Amino acid sequence: MSPRRNRPTRRSAGRGGHGDPGQPEPVDPERVRRGVAAVQSFSDGDWMVRSVPGPAATKTYRCPGCVQEIRPGVPHVVAWPADGRGDLTDRRHWHSGCWRAREQRRPAVERSRSAPRYG
Repeated sequence: MSPRRNRPTRRSAGRGGHGDPGQPEPVDPERVRRGVAAVQSFSDGDWMVRSVPGPAATKTYRCPGCVQEIRPGVPHVVAWPADGRGDLTDRRHWHSGCWRAREQRRPAVERSRSAPRYG
């Protein structure tokens, strides 16, 4: 049995066959840090969702799903309406698990300590 080879047997011409075969495409570090947004559809509409890796999370946010803090260095997702009507203030930072479970549980209502609980 021959050892497994991790290298391709033919030289590819990069992504999609374009460009110089010996040169890989340049990587944009800013785009890697920001992540890539994707549209996700839910019962309350379409949302643009972007993953934020831990090293790129530099501020503290409050997750609307559990009303807990998302501390710096914690990977999470950022979501905003995909209809284009919103602005930067419509972005919400969610824990990844809270975002995945948002169809089962709605965003928590933040109450003061002495507020009555009505369901």
